[in-house]
Amino acid sequence: MLFMTDSTNRNRPLTIAMCAGEASGDLLGAHLIKALQQRRPDAQFIGIGGPKMQALGFKSLYDQEKLAVRGFAEVVKRLPEILKIRKGLIQDMLDWQPDVFVGIDAPDFNLGVEAKLKQTGIATVHYVSPSVWAWRRGRVNKIVHQTNKVLCLFPMEPQLYIDAGGKAEFVGHPMAETMPMEADQITARDELGLPQGIPVFALMPGSRVSEIDYMAPVFLEAAKLLQMRYPNARFVLPAATAASRARLQYYLTKPVFQSLPIVVTEGQAAKAATAADVVMVTSGTATLEVALCKRPMVISYKISPLTYAYVRPKIKVPHVGLPNILLNKEVVPELMQDRAKPEFVALAVSEWYESPDRVASLQADFNLLHHELRRNTADLSAQAVLAEVKEGR
Repeated sequence: MLFMTDSTNRNRPLTIAMCAGEASGDLLGAHLIKALQQRRPDAQFIGIGGPKMQALGFKSLYDQEKLAVRGFAEVVKRLPEILKIRKGLIQDMLDWQPDVFVGIDAPDFNLGVEAKLKQTGIATVHYVSPSVWAWRRGRVNKIVHQTNKVLCLFPMEPQLYIDAGGKAEFVGHPMAETMPMEADQITARDELGLPQGIPVFALMPGSRVSEIDYMAPVFLEAAKLLQMRYPNARFVLPAATAASRARLQYYLTKPVFQSLPIVVTEGQAAKAATAADVVMVTSGTATLEVALCKRPMVISYKISPLTYAYVRPKIKVPHVGLPNILLNKEVVPELMQDRAKPEFVALAVSEWYESPDRVASLQADFNLLHHELRRNTADLSAQAVLAEVKEGR
């Protein structure tokens, strides 16, 4: 695709800028690009995106992996580089003058970009409401001034922005739309080369390298304990990106873990979860993915003590895992910070594996959640984005 930057040329292609800061945002961006291309085949796409977006013709101006950092202490270490990228992206957008800018998740990065662009008259959309219902609810009043519209993945979110005088739409969650209502474990195991009729456990320690450094050792140690309890068990470990795969291999090659029978997959997180009997998963979007696969899970998370001390007082909800938040009850265990220990994780996993009645009840809850979140998300999001484009474009 030929990329044209002359903002005075009204014959140039419709220019839609996006910024996705991590693997989950790359997936959302790819779905959105496909839906936009169906409506506007002439559109060109620029900004920051990952491999899925780039495969659809998206021009990424910076390495997405540079933004994939979580945690206060971790961000501080990388702050100069991140700020340099943000400054550069803002200037690039002012030069390109896109018809609309879509910040995909990564609110600490994207909302600052959106605010600067909105001030200059560039239409902005923030795709994925920050978790304002969980902590720092006062952010809503600031966000409605930073961006023209917020696209919400969960049904309780839009009213918060509308009450603050902004525009927001519930578009459903794309995973609920694309993932099947009935998860086929037999097929998933066949496709991953995993035997039928034996215990299979999935490890999902996160897509960011910083998450992997905290959680991969915990989950791998838990896997060793599970192997002692179930000697014929197998394990599956999806790697979201090349960087995360390289970091996972660093841990897997340690002598203490080399004997674990683990299948490492390129992506395919949903397939790995579907193939498993129980999933060990880091808190985040992946927990919803596991829920939509109708699989029992143990949610765990560990961050630096400094980050935890900063974040903990600001959390205003009783749960941190998305399935528990959305169902408004603790349907799956959460082992956070000091409780994120291999022996606790392994025990919780074994309790799921040995309690089929509990698993059946959990799957009924997850089915209800799946129906509630299932919308034509990509199409609704594309319509909402194009509605912000100036008339005549």
